[in-house]
Amino acid sequence: MAKSQPQVCSVTRPARYRSSGSFSLASRLKRSNYWFACAFVRPRFMENIAPAISSPSGMGANQPANRAVLDWVEEVRSMTQPENVFWCDGSEAENDYLLGEACRQGVLISLNQEKNPGCYLHRSNPNDVARVEEFTLICAPTKEEAGPTNNWSEPAAMYRKLWGMLQGAMRGRTMFVVPYIMGPPDSPLAKVGFEITDSIYVVLSMRIMTRMGAQASTRLGSKPDAEFNRGVHSLLDVNPERRLICHFPQDNAIISVGSGYGGNVLLSKKCLALRIASYLARQQGWLAEHMLILGVESPAGKKHYVAAAFPSACGKTNFAMLIPPPHFAGWKITTVGDDIAWMQVGADGRLYAVNPENGYFGVVPGTSYRSNPNAMRSIERDTLFTNVALTSDGDVWWEGKDGSPPSAATDWRGNPWTPASQGKAAHPNSRFAVPMRNNPVLDPEVEKGAGVPISAIIFGGRRSNTMPLVFQATGWNHGVYVGSAMASETTAAATGAVGQVRRDPMAMLPFCGYNIGEYFRHWLETGPRLANPPLIFHVNWFRKNAQGKFLWPGFGDNMRVLKWIIDRCEGRAGAGASPIGSVPRPEDLDLEGLEGFSPEMIRALLAIEPEEWAQELAGQEEFFKTLAPYVPPELLEQHEQLARRLAR
Repeated sequence: MAKSQPQVCSVTRPARYRSSGSFSLASRLKRSNYWFACAFVRPRFMENIAPAISSPSGMGANQPANRAVLDWVEEVRSMTQPENVFWCDGSEAENDYLLGEACRQGVLISLNQEKNPGCYLHRSNPNDVARVEEFTLICAPTKEEAGPTNNWSEPAAMYRKLWGMLQGAMRGRTMFVVPYIMGPPDSPLAKVGFEITDSIYVVLSMRIMTRMGAQASTRLGSKPDAEFNRGVHSLLDVNPERRLICHFPQDNAIISVGSGYGGNVLLSKKCLALRIASYLARQQGWLAEHMLILGVESPAGKKHYVAAAFPSACGKTNFAMLIPPPHFAGWKITTVGDDIAWMQVGADGRLYAVNPENGYFGVVPGTSYRSNPNAMRSIERDTLFTNVALTSDGDVWWEGKDGSPPSAATDWRGNPWTPASQGKAAHPNSRFAVPMRNNPVLDPEVEKGAGVPISAIIFGGRRSNTMPLVFQATGWNHGVYVGSAMASETTAAATGAVGQVRRDPMAMLPFCGYNIGEYFRHWLETGPRLANPPLIFHVNWFRKNAQGKFLWPGFGDNMRVLKWIIDRCEGRAGAGASPIGSVPRPEDLDLEGLEGFSPEMIRALLAIEPEEWAQELAGQEEFFKTLAPYVPPELLEQHEQLARRLAR
């Protein structure tokens, strides 16, 4: 049979991603009036890396009552041609069976169950270890709707391309259908999704990270027009040249192909809970944010909740599970969420937040009983580890874990490793997926559908210089400006160079599902709706001295900054006026018990250096130029006001 001629599928990328190449369309497909129907073409050959399973009688047959779901799944089945279809119900029996099958196929390795009960190790393909922002697309009707920070493709063309790639892709495999809920089930913000996947690892991870199973089908009901997210994922052949993560906000749909890494394939997480949800939030009048949520309770029993936006691998999980130093006896920190917050304006004019997730997908390296004891206690059981090292006694190890390195281990690639080896034992972006119920400091209000009231919003990034330890914005619009201009040094959480400073507004640069300028506008318009808005702050735990050493001890000592923030919310703590906002004076921070910390160090941490801020202003201006003409004038005016204050 003659091969059809390729056709170009145009994709517009932000300048930082643009190259001379383009995506190609393997064959001509005609799109029907249903959102993804297309003509069948001969699939290209691919190795079966996900063999079909044969489930016990009665398992995998729990279909929902919703006809729209059934029709959609049937069309995907006809397209991908799996050997069988497995309808997941989230039960313990199902989970036990799938864990056994995953171990039998080599997808998982069972760890020492005496040391690590319920724990398993997964190794991803070495070419597939992080989010791929270059091949993450927003497929909106126009380029303007996607905005200048997103890769864009016209939806119909991308549907044709993707379904051409997916034709026959699941032959010899099981097609799993995963129903799930994001958010507390009784929350008005809760969303139902269905993910179709040929990866058993995805199914097992989704059971941890979402409220997965029959409860989602029950909540959706049988109405044919009920809202649900349609997600399709296939490993294909895990080839980087055939890797795409595509979002169709107007259709509430996601298609991911060619990857097995969690951030690209757990479609509930960054894909739905941020990219699609941010679009829905703008349409529906709420906020979907890349933020942790924590509770702070004083010895007197007064409690506040704080939301904080940090880029990936910048300490969100550590902060969300913070243990105060001994000096702060009686203070309690509880975790509502460690990564994503959905927030709405309450009837009383306050901002309320829920955590849409049901688990934590945290970065492993550097996690220890010193840096995050609560995370370590959480991952002692019922955890899926990805790309960490395996010791000879069936335990896991990573750089930064407590104790001495093992004398010999198997590294994240499956190769022998010793302390003398050149490479890392664990990948820098190795991960754990663990149920939030394992967290010993889980907040008692985590399932509250109305959410928890937010007293403060914190923005922060990884900056070696310029940004002081903490400062407070002068008001809502100034706070939105601070968030919009936020920058951080890149980490291993995404592919690309590490250590470069890039603008990451509100930690949403890779996750905003529509035009970032309209996203800023949505934040600005939310302010007047709040009778009692949260105070807004910026923090930087990562400032260094001239010798390249961190000035701030971080981890539990971040409680000292958090207490100042809470005291500011209650109108108690002092601060000094500065061009960038209110900055605490050394005497305003409770530093008692902080050993080896000199007055010179705290002054350096709080310093505002004119030369560094001149560079910062220039960097912000350059970034805003790349967003023109979409930056709201209110933010440009905030930038001009800051420049004038710094020039005085």
